[in-house]
Amino acid sequence: MVEITFYGGAGEIGGNMILVRDGDSKIMLDFGMSLGERGRFFSEPFLSPRNESGLISLGIIPDVAGLYKGEGEVPADAVFLSHAHIDHSMSISLLNRQIPVYCGETTKIILEALSTARPGGFENDLDGIQFKTFRTGDRLKMGGIEVEPVHVDHSMPGSYGFIVHTSIGTLAYSGDFRAHGPRSDMTQDFSEKSEQSNPELFLCEGTNLVRGDLQSEAEVVDKVDHVVRKTNGLVLANFSTADVDRLRTFYEIAKKNNRVLAVSLRQAYLLQALVKDRHLTIPNVSHDPSIVVYQRSKKTYYNWEKEVMKNSTVKTSKDVKETQGKFILAASSYDMNEVLDIKPDAGGAFINSSSEPFNEEMEIDRERFVNWLNHFGLPMYQIHSSGHMMPTELRETIAKISPKTLVPIHTEQPHLYELFIKDLCKVHQPIKGSTWTVE
Repeated sequence: MVEITFYGGAGEIGGNMILVRDGDSKIMLDFGMSLGERGRFFSEPFLSPRNESGLISLGIIPDVAGLYKGEGEVPADAVFLSHAHIDHSMSISLLNRQIPVYCGETTKIILEALSTARPGGFENDLDGIQFKTFRTGDRLKMGGIEVEPVHVDHSMPGSYGFIVHTSIGTLAYSGDFRAHGPRSDMTQDFSEKSEQSNPELFLCEGTNLVRGDLQSEAEVVDKVDHVVRKTNGLVLANFSTADVDRLRTFYEIAKKNNRVLAVSLRQAYLLQALVKDRHLTIPNVSHDPSIVVYQRSKKTYYNWEKEVMKNSTVKTSKDVKETQGKFILAASSYDMNEVLDIKPDAGGAFINSSSEPFNEEMEIDRERFVNWLNHFGLPMYQIHSSGHMMPTELRETIAKISPKTLVPIHTEQPHLYELFIKDLCKVHQPIKGSTWTVE
């Protein structure tokens, strides 16, 4: 008999926190936070939680004895992180330090680098966490449970799915994955290994069931290159700090069009950490003339920022303003005061290479951002490739793995998901906060 408790990730996108208990053995699959629930109460930087008890009382994280910092019997033998996106990993700063965290080597590098580069506070404190790293091919035994991590392709490097061997058979867990990315072969590896395990259950994400946009990274390259090639002035680009595939795309296009990619201090700090991972191919921000660091104007700098500036080529708003046609500047809505100093010339462009807004708060942010672009006279191009599986590929993957039961997670459309794949296998709908007994 196996018990599965869905503390998060059921009926919502993100917040994955799923406890699997087999006899006396207990593991947690991911340790994220529901950003939707958090957004109902908090809005950084003006209103932030003070401690984990506040998060518990508001129902943002589950109230489970021994799970967070402090003493007491622990409710899990280990946490297994699929990747470093905050909706899968954000709550580990709160974790009881007696519980080890298993993750890929790249995930550990990213989490530690971003923890340093983010403002201090209890939600960014990783001190004392027992990180234990793995790679594809490892088999990790936790009492009666054995976990087999297998790499998948996603918009975050170092992402994994898990094949969990239990007393009732195998449970496959997708994490976040896609089949249209530059390393779709890794997702194929996960599908094949999952199929070979003849799984009883497949806990599988369904993020893109109503907002699928089947566009590959190769198509992103072609479209971004077209815009940059046709643009004489400054090009601004917004993309995720840790999306190495997208960074590589803008870097290569900058080189091809005789431009320089300018990235933020935070992104540069992460790149300097990731360049040590021999399994990744990324530009070396400390030595490559085609990538520089943009120094935002402020009175004081953190030690990690000073370290980045000491080891990189640094450009300021004055440098960019004087030779606007030579730069692709990585910039988000938080950088618009810097763009005020740059004063973009006519003929520039803004490329949004992150997800379209999918909730009211994101729509408000987008509207505010468009006001900035109107002020600067910068047209916006939406060019993005999702980090999640498209519906057609999702069906093909589920059909290939052929689980006895599919468990929809990481989706806001669980009923749609069930009707979409009900001819392939049985479907069990998880309820957030509930425990499901599987015999």
